[in-house]
Amino acid sequence: MTCSKIEALQRNANQQSSILNPLSQEYPVRRVPAEWEKQRCVLMSFPHEETDWYDPDNPKSLNEALSPFIRIAQAVAYKEPVYIICKDKEKISSMFCSTFNMIFIELPTNDTWIRDYGYITVEEDGEKRLLDFTFDGWGGKFEAALDNSVNQALHKKGYMGTTPLVQIDFVLEGGSIESDGDGTILTTSQCLCNPNRNGGLTKEQVEEKLSQYLGAKRILWLDHGYLAGDDTDSHIDTLARFVNKDTIVYVKCDESSDEHYEALKAMEKQLHTFRTAEGAPYTLIPLPMCEAKFDKEGNRLPATYANFLISNGAMVYPTYGDKTNDAKAGEIFKQLFPDREIIPVNCLKLIEEGGSLHCSTMQIPF
Repeated sequence: MTCSKIEALQRNANQQSSILNPLSQEYPVRRVPAEWEKQRCVLMSFPHEETDWYDPDNPKSLNEALSPFIRIAQAVAYKEPVYIICKDKEKISSMFCSTFNMIFIELPTNDTWIRDYGYITVEEDGEKRLLDFTFDGWGGKFEAALDNSVNQALHKKGYMGTTPLVQIDFVLEGGSIESDGDGTILTTSQCLCNPNRNGGLTKEQVEEKLSQYLGAKRILWLDHGYLAGDDTDSHIDTLARFVNKDTIVYVKCDESSDEHYEALKAMEKQLHTFRTAEGAPYTLIPLPMCEAKFDKEGNRLPATYANFLISNGAMVYPTYGDKTNDAKAGEIFKQLFPDREIIPVNCLKLIEEGGSLHCSTMQIPF
């Protein structure tokens, strides 16, 4: 692409971003595409020296942190472009054996969990719109000003082409919602109704916002379930996920002595009460609970097989050095996604910072 074409795209992107008003109160027909639909690209944001991934007392810490991000990017680039946000694109690109289907973009960031500050895409009248919700570091837990500026910066640089961008003064993280692509949103009350998000709204108030911004026709609320070590206040992508319109996979704990047992049992019971838009019970597929993993201080880490990514030609899932349950999860995914390459990535390093594979990616649908 010539410089003049890039400059034209940047000017057009700036104009689109500045002239768009907030989404109208008339609630036009819109939807959030499901993750299994065709994707234009996947966004990632890589660790650097100014993130919590870097330990000045351990010279190898940054390379150790970068390892799973590189593996995830390679797995996704198997079938679609990956836009990699980084501090030093020459350094990061040199760490790959192949940079096929990869675009490196230098932007300042606080952290790497782009699932929660990246664009949430909606389709309206057959056209895509990129929604830039407010990101406040999971209820003010962490500094997030740089992360909150990434969507605007990417758009101004022209990387999203002419797709319109809409800024929305409402806190909403991508990992907190699951869409079936047909108007049903699965989420948790612990996150979306939390006082640290938007002042603590009622379910009815949140439903009004999700209807307005995302075109939600139905909200399925999970009121139970959590993972120790999770900073997100029970994001849905750590607990339960759509794999098609009629099927939900969820984390199941069979060990009664485990601290998660009661909460996840209550979550499972609630899932059994959910119905599809047509009134049928969902097909529910339990995922194994990973054996307990701990950091150096003895704190339990949020290891979950629900934090997978569905990409164009692959299904990429996290593993945690648990030979039995890593393999069990892999077999389940092979049955659920027979037409996709099933790719495991060791994410033990990721959960040390509170997230996993899905958290480190954000798909942009066609």
